[in-house]
Amino acid sequence: MSFLGEIKRRKVFQVAAAYAVVAWVLIEIVATIEEPLKLPDWVDTLIIVLLAFGFPITLIISWAFNLTPEGLVREPGQSESPQNHNNADVVRRSESTSDPDRVGDSRKVANEGQRTIDARRENKAAQNVDDIDKTEQTDHVDLLKRVDSVTPSPIPDRPSIAVLPFQTLAGGPDQEYLADGVVEAITAGLSCIRSFFVIARNSAFTFKNRTANAVDIGKELGVAYLLEGSVQHAGERIRITVQLIETRAGAHIWAKHYDGTIDDVFDLQDRITEKVAGELQPSIRFAEIERSRRKRPQDQSAYDFTMRAMRHVWALDRGECEKALDLLDKALAIEPDYPLALSLAGWCRAQRAVYNWAEDIAGSHAQAQKLAERAATLSGDDPMILTVLGTVHTMVRKFGTARVLLERAVTLDPNAAWAWQRLGWLETYLDHPEQALEHFARALRLSPLDPMNFNVHAGMGSAYEVAKNYDEAVLQYQRALEEQPHAEWIFRHLASALSGANRMVEAKQAYTEMTKRYPNLTAAKVREAMVYSDSMVDQVITNLKALGLPD
Repeated sequence: MSFLGEIKRRKVFQVAAAYAVVAWVLIEIVATIEEPLKLPDWVDTLIIVLLAFGFPITLIISWAFNLTPEGLVREPGQSESPQNHNNADVVRRSESTSDPDRVGDSRKVANEGQRTIDARRENKAAQNVDDIDKTEQTDHVDLLKRVDSVTPSPIPDRPSIAVLPFQTLAGGPDQEYLADGVVEAITAGLSCIRSFFVIARNSAFTFKNRTANAVDIGKELGVAYLLEGSVQHAGERIRITVQLIETRAGAHIWAKHYDGTIDDVFDLQDRITEKVAGELQPSIRFAEIERSRRKRPQDQSAYDFTMRAMRHVWALDRGECEKALDLLDKALAIEPDYPLALSLAGWCRAQRAVYNWAEDIAGSHAQAQKLAERAATLSGDDPMILTVLGTVHTMVRKFGTARVLLERAVTLDPNAAWAWQRLGWLETYLDHPEQALEHFARALRLSPLDPMNFNVHAGMGSAYEVAKNYDEAVLQYQRALEEQPHAEWIFRHLASALSGANRMVEAKQAYTEMTKRYPNLTAAKVREAMVYSDSMVDQVITNLKALGLPD
């Protein structure tokens, strides 16, 4: 931060202006009462001299201290300021300190974290995450009537953390996938520790390239701690720098950097995960950290291609899906047995079928199932891979297998928002709308800022449509399209729900939008693509036929 910016941050200008106003008022008062009280002439001079001496003293105090509800406290230095989270400062702060753990031992961190949690309990009446189900079921009867029932609730009484996007300090923008992969691995590792409440990666990534206050981020995400950092990549060498921040006051708990080579980046990730776990809750056993490790490809290039593909996969968009498949095919050409690439490729091919993007729907189903089954034989303990596999099996209508995979995923990682979302879709396809809405509500609770939440709202719309609550279904489909306008497949559902609600003018408008994107869509293609029960598919086709859908 520049010197002028630091002066502004410490409110020196405001203090100077306030001092000038008070001084002027004081001088005017003395001038007014001087003659009636017969004060000596030197009183004016004394007042002016005292005010002149007091001015620089006041500015020095305003620079060094800050007035808070707790009293006068020392203003943190520029490098300690929580006001501007610029990850580039992390390297300078950590490298300037010979002992990065100087801030305190794990007992101090645990006590500070407990004070944060106690304060939140008093102010927000926070609940334990294990009681989420009970809270969400309080209005169980109204789940099919009210959207507000899925509003995220206060955080549970446990150590809570969000891993913010890391900044790439060297290597250029095309190396951002490496920093994103590090954050993904750390988030996944921490999420597997059952005693942690971890904000999902996609919600944390909404703060990428944003300047924000640590306290404000903590309030918005509902967490007691933030982990931020940077990645430097030069040739085969890599440096990962991290710092842990307590969000109540923006205090830095510790900062450290880890050096290695591109070949052992996964070991660096594990060391960082273990360090954060130790600072937050010293009693956590190292065995839990070991269980959070993933099976990884031996060839780094396969990992590169897969990391680059992931953002395209999540988009649920026809063009993005093709980009993802191209990258995943390259990864599998290098490492044919990489489970994450196999499962993501299977999901992309399943998307082509279920969203009516492929002419050969049966062929896409077969390809998706083949890839999923191959990935399942290679990795059975990675929550993310299990969720992808569960999604693929859901889309090819192998619901029993899908349930086993998804329930295992949330057992291994209770904070897996996407797994809860996919369980919601599974219950929707099985005509269990109430259970589906409970799962969708939990997904929103765990990841309230997730860019993929448009798919949660689309799922809620489908659950309401299964329950024939068409008006609520319309609201959810419209919300989904507002969040992701390119999710063209949602128009099939929106047109059907509007038709079912007998809102024919709006229904015809939605149907027109659908036919622009699917000019050759027929009832037979809809029936082949959709995963719903026969009765639900019949209902959708009947509604669309009323708008002109050909057989």
